[in-house]
Amino acid sequence: MTELSKTNTQEPDSLPDGFKMTELGPLPEGWDVVRLGEVGDISAGGSAPQGSQYFGGIHPFVRVQHLDEDGYEVRRYDLITDEAVRKYRLRLFPPGTIVFPKSGASIRLEKRAILTRPSYLVSHLCAVIPKEEQVDGTFLFFALKSIPLAAKKAEGYPTLSLAEIKRTAIPFPPLPEQRAIAYVLRAVQQAKEATEGVIAALRELRKSLMRHLFTYGPVPLAQADQVPMQETEIGPLPAHWRVVRLGDLKKQKVLWLKNGFPQGKFNEQGYGIPHLRPFNVTDDGRISLSQIKYVAPSSDDRYWLSKGDILFNNTNSEELVGKVAYFNLDGKYTLSNHMTIIRVQNPKKLNNIWLAYWLLHLWQRKHIQALARRHVNQASISLARLDTIPIPLPPLSEQQEIARILQAVDRKIEAEERRKQALEALFKTLLHDLMTARRRLPGEFIARFAEETCHE
Repeated sequence: MTELSKTNTQEPDSLPDGFKMTELGPLPEGWDVVRLGEVGDISAGGSAPQGSQYFGGIHPFVRVQHLDEDGYEVRRYDLITDEAVRKYRLRLFPPGTIVFPKSGASIRLEKRAILTRPSYLVSHLCAVIPKEEQVDGTFLFFALKSIPLAAKKAEGYPTLSLAEIKRTAIPFPPLPEQRAIAYVLRAVQQAKEATEGVIAALRELRKSLMRHLFTYGPVPLAQADQVPMQETEIGPLPAHWRVVRLGDLKKQKVLWLKNGFPQGKFNEQGYGIPHLRPFNVTDDGRISLSQIKYVAPSSDDRYWLSKGDILFNNTNSEELVGKVAYFNLDGKYTLSNHMTIIRVQNPKKLNNIWLAYWLLHLWQRKHIQALARRHVNQASISLARLDTIPIPLPPLSEQQEIARILQAVDRKIEAEERRKQALEALFKTLLHDLMTARRRLPGEFIARFAEETCHE
């Protein structure tokens, strides 16, 4: 690829050779600017069927919530009946139709997706059927993905009229270059989706490993039937394991538990120290700093987190109460009083990483949630109830081996997540650069798609 460094504010006489100034900024002389309505048939979906009798059929019905924010294709939908189609006079849209929200707060998410099968659409969705004799449909999808349609919409209930959607200006290179651009962007998108598939598979592998390791111990699957077992209150366990309670370990000074720091006033400007909240605990036992708040530091050092601590959400929604995370961050942090610090004080008897995985395993199986007291909009687990959580206690060497196996899977997940982030960054850069011609694809590469056109 070749790169062109310039801005949309350049004067015509400062343009590089082969470029012209357009309403979209500098573009190659061989490119045009067209209106979306010139290269696509624009319409909207219909009314959503009301009543359970209209669902459970065979026809896909796509709503706004079925569009994934970073997705490429529509993969989710409701299924409606023939009667729903007739009663609500719904229009069937073909595969290849580009859909995106046109009304409501969801338009600010700038979602775009392509139908992969004939589908009916809700009225909140705009449908763009590419005119295939004029435009490559995948290129048009990516062009729309690069244009923020809702950027100038006021607060409240924003809407995009079909008329203004039709007037949207689109950069329009020759058809072979459209196909070349679409090919490159699609390849990066598919690589990202493949990486997401690997991450999902690894997460399922970890769940499966946790079930095996916390039932039979760190033995190969083929040898599980050779492990002497015992029946316990938490299910079958190796005969040489013990079952204890968190409270027992606390009395033995193996564990220390304390609820977090009352938040008082917090800010998002970085004044004070980071203040972790239940929101910062992910479903897979890690800490997310995507939305962090700060508080004035406490003079009580018992509220400071230490590496190796386990964070436990003691108050949250009914589904999320009891989530845990292993704390391994550098620097000073405190945490909300909606969370509890679980700290291993005697590492010769208990491995903190092993314990974090066990508590995560209990949460994923919804055992911890069963201990919670329900309130109006949330649930909570007191320190007294936390003391009652059962812990299977293998020898320390087995705890360490279980932790090592699960950490190896987590490191692989983290590596794949970094790869996904790199692909997302590459996609965003290429989307902007290729659609603005800041970066051009090699002529010989584009020529391959000209040959494709000739053979049609």
